[in-house]
Amino acid sequence: MTVAAIILAPDTPAALADADGEPAMRRVIQAAWSGGALPIVVVAEDPDGKLAEGMAGLPATLTQPSSDEPRGIAWFVHGLRAAGLAVSESTAGLLWPLRYVWVDPETVTSLVEAHGAELAEIVRPSWLGEAGFPILTPIGLANDLATLVPAHGGEAVESLIAGGAAHRVLELGDPGIVHDISTQRSALPDYQGPAQPSAADLSTAGAND
Repeated sequence: MTVAAIILAPDTPAALADADGEPAMRRVIQAAWSGGALPIVVVAEDPDGKLAEGMAGLPATLTQPSSDEPRGIAWFVHGLRAAGLAVSESTAGLLWPLRYVWVDPETVTSLVEAHGAELAEIVRPSWLGEAGFPILTPIGLANDLATLVPAHGGEAVESLIAGGAAHRVLELGDPGIVHDISTQRSALPDYQGPAQPSAADLSTAGAND
């Protein structure tokens, strides 16, 4: 069992933009790697190779969707399938829009641990009751998600949940799951931390993106 990080980067300049002293893409990849995600797959259009150049030396693979794949959940499904080919033990992927650059590595670890407790469930982190990203989604749901194109990623996952897909929400106390790069790191609320070991802090509830 491994959990991949599927980082969706629809805007190359934004991926290479400064995020508290380092490129946004580098910060996200490092958080995913430190938290235990494997493999790390970046889904992006990179016709001039600038993103690949910026990722040099990082533990991640760049995959470019075909021109007929609309942005959103189609890109995530593309990344899930690429992760399954890269690491056959992959059982889930983290739906991670690039703009969520402040996610703490401990949040990634908590999501991976929660997946180990129940492989078939969608797991979404929450900060003070507000659900955010990245969303852990079992690879087995890839075909179901593909039927929801061209919905955005979070919308598609919520559609599955509304249709009865098994899911959990974890309160992890990480403000980075709801505050994206538009919030300066220095302005982030304090990290709260889970009230108990994350794998035990499980609740069944829906959440809207």
